[in-house]
Amino acid sequence: MTGSDHIDPPGDSSHDPIGVHQLRRRIEAIWRLDAGRIVTALVRWTGDFQRAEDAAQDALIAALEHWPTRGVPEHPTAWLLRTARNRAIDHLRREHRGDALIGDYGREIARSHIARSTPQFNDDARHDALALLFIACHPVLSADTRCALALRTIGGFNNAALARAFLVPEATIAQRIVRGKRKLAEANIRFEKPSVAECRERLGSVREVIYLIFTEGHVASQRDDWMRPDLCHVARRMARVLAQAAADDAETQALLALIELHGARLAARMDEHGHPVLLKDQDRRKWDRGGIRRGLAALARANTLALAQDSGPDAVPGPFRLEAAIAACHATAPTFADTDWRQIAAHYATLFATTGSLAARIHEAQAAAQFDDPARVLAALDDAVNAQKLDSYVPLHAVRGDLLERCGKRAAAATAFRLAAEHSGNGAEQRLLLARARRVGAGPDSHNGSLPG
Repeated sequence: MTGSDHIDPPGDSSHDPIGVHQLRRRIEAIWRLDAGRIVTALVRWTGDFQRAEDAAQDALIAALEHWPTRGVPEHPTAWLLRTARNRAIDHLRREHRGDALIGDYGREIARSHIARSTPQFNDDARHDALALLFIACHPVLSADTRCALALRTIGGFNNAALARAFLVPEATIAQRIVRGKRKLAEANIRFEKPSVAECRERLGSVREVIYLIFTEGHVASQRDDWMRPDLCHVARRMARVLAQAAADDAETQALLALIELHGARLAARMDEHGHPVLLKDQDRRKWDRGGIRRGLAALARANTLALAQDSGPDAVPGPFRLEAAIAACHATAPTFADTDWRQIAAHYATLFATTGSLAARIHEAQAAAQFDDPARVLAALDDAVNAQKLDSYVPLHAVRGDLLERCGKRAAAATAFRLAAEHSGNGAEQRLLLARARRVGAGPDSHNGSLPG
């Protein structure tokens, strides 16, 4: 790694007396929060996804090397961004043998380097990130590659987390990322705002990416912590910006509604020790009533737009409208027992019928178990879902465990909960599922019907 000729980034005079383990966790937290913005800025400067990501990773390695001895900078994100920018310059110089950096982006990097101004993030960063999402969702890429590339670049997902999100092997994800970057480079896609028509064409992919970012924050796929609130907040900011840009699109308003409604419950989903709190046990006084009102208002806008656009009340709602309606049922229920489970199950049934989503079918069974015969619900679920095909899908095993327990099949239920824990990459979720497995095998039925929050 080169770059020793550069002036050190600002803030190195701060020498925090913290242990190596604590320091690494602090660096990880900083990176988790700002990696997406750093990569976004680098893509804007370089016009190249791979170069931007390589430079950002170099900056992270430099932080791990230098901060233990020099201390954490006063402005760590600015340090990382400046270091990454310097690394990008180094890469360009090596490639082009000297200072003749080609292209407008290279010259902009050079000018920024010479000026040595401290990088700042402002409201434009959100719009830059949104523009990068639209670029990552370019039609030259397949739908799966669009989502994977955008989630890696904006959401900071690693390949393992992406593999879990798409239910495919990690090697498959790695190939998609490499091929996606190559295709964008070969097509000479530059960092610039797409036209209105292009934005409309890519809107569905962008919505899906924002939702997946929020989903990863809601239950982290590869962490010891139950949630990643930082990703939830990133997704919510992006959804708000997108909803302003596409104010006349029903599904975009519904996406915002869904994220606002789920986000309103975040504070109640963990106790003071960071342990998961299931929906039945949540203190609903901790729910953000302002967020619920914003979510319900966005859902009302979505319904009004859809009614006008779909030419009648009998048109099938889009998937985000259905999911937002489900979230609204939860958010407006005064208690767990008062929740309209039949309506929730009906919404999931419609979602399964219109999209073929097996996740929707699994959640339909989860809701139906609150009011229907568990043996009948379990039989219908097993008929509809191939458990071997979805062997690594945690919610399937967890829901089957719940249904088996209700049917009195304790040993089978414990096995299902252990399978769910085995395939979960989230430490808090693993502990929760293993605790349920132990409880199921320990004497009289004490099941309380709890659901994830």
